[in-house]
Amino acid sequence: MSISRTSRANGSAERLVVIGGDAAGMSAASQARRLKGPEELEIVAFERGHFSSFSACGIPYWVGGAVAARDELIARTPEEHRARDIDLRMRTEVTEIDVAGGRVRARNVDSGAESWTSYDKLVIATGARPIRPDLPGVDAPGVHGVQTLDDGQALLDTLTGMPGRRAVVVGAGYIGVEMAEALIARGYEVTVVNRGSEPMATLDPDMGRLVHRAMGGLGITMVNDAEVTKILTGEDGGVRAVGTEAAEFPADVVVLGIGVRPETTLARAAGLPLGEHGGLLTDLAMRVRGHRNIWAGGDCVEVLDLVSGRERHIALGTHANKHGQVIGTNAGGGYATFPGVVGTAVSKVCDLEIARTGLREKDARRAGLQYVTVTIESTSRAGYYPGAAPMTVKMLAERRTGQLLGVQIVGREGAAKRVDIAAVALTARMTVEEMTSLDLGYAPPFSPVWDPVLVAARKAVTAVRNGPG
Repeated sequence: MSISRTSRANGSAERLVVIGGDAAGMSAASQARRLKGPEELEIVAFERGHFSSFSACGIPYWVGGAVAARDELIARTPEEHRARDIDLRMRTEVTEIDVAGGRVRARNVDSGAESWTSYDKLVIATGARPIRPDLPGVDAPGVHGVQTLDDGQALLDTLTGMPGRRAVVVGAGYIGVEMAEALIARGYEVTVVNRGSEPMATLDPDMGRLVHRAMGGLGITMVNDAEVTKILTGEDGGVRAVGTEAAEFPADVVVLGIGVRPETTLARAAGLPLGEHGGLLTDLAMRVRGHRNIWAGGDCVEVLDLVSGRERHIALGTHANKHGQVIGTNAGGGYATFPGVVGTAVSKVCDLEIARTGLREKDARRAGLQYVTVTIESTSRAGYYPGAAPMTVKMLAERRTGQLLGVQIVGREGAAKRVDIAAVALTARMTVEEMTSLDLGYAPPFSPVWDPVLVAARKAVTAVRNGPG
């Protein structure tokens, strides 16, 4: 195959090269284009898949039928990006970053043709890859990861083309739980095999039990404290069961929902700095540390946890889009920063809403913090108003200062977005006592006179005052 160096289209313009055509990468490209026209900045972006700027978070809802069509998850097509003078090259995978030479090597996935493209500025937005355990049978037909629209389409093709109706989901994090509900919605018998003590390891186990109960009510069989050791196949080579040391669970289709890791293979090979979780390390401007003209964002980076003060890897589209805005502003000649995160996330099982922000108990212990924890039961509306539904709020506060450390909420309508109150309080470094005076909206259709988050804050104040000094 021939390898040639791509020349500049405009000798006077700088070139920005973007690796990755989804949230962080294309947000960066679009923001840079808003600030600089093509006569000043040439933008070339590479995407190895078939789609750009899509919502991976929406895939479970598409699989389950709540979203009718795949294209509803696409925010902006390649043609729309190109119409804005962004040279987006689809089905083209970057295989090497030459930092010293200021260039990247790319390969056309379909033809195999390779070429080098030089850059003045580089954005790495390679995302994350699903964890795919090294198990017997894991590559058998009928075993699916769910990360891209191509993955979702492959799963749907399997579901519509098979006679069986038994599904096993491996893992009970956000993706695992959401995919279990999607498969139930499609009429499958669903078993979730989880190595943890309760589903949703992003919650403390006592709150995870509430999720477990809701999954059972939905008809999902939950198997906790179970490590998958193999995937068994039939005579045709397709999947027939998932095995643990203690049991086998029949399956016509298997979905892997174990989680993701930063996709930093290129960055590692190029000698760029990685953190303890395998993600790229950046400064507040999202520049890769030690490299003035290289930025990174999205699921391939580690970010500062504003509560614990440590670097974390959190794969969420909200962060990726913000990273892209910051990167694009800086690459386009402006100035912006991304200060960090507090770890806010929400999900659902049927009508049960699940939310968390800040630290779990084990996070607080790992950070060496002494803390108090309180749990309260309240309702989504005034108790006398029709439709009031139960809500459980758990709150952590530092024992000595009373500073808020984390909140978890599990409940019905209105539960999930209440966590935003706590997310703002964490960002502002408020104490639980300061939270009790927050002027929140109230009317009986929306909240009790004391919002559940404030009830928890009041109880946490008492716990802090009664604790050892």
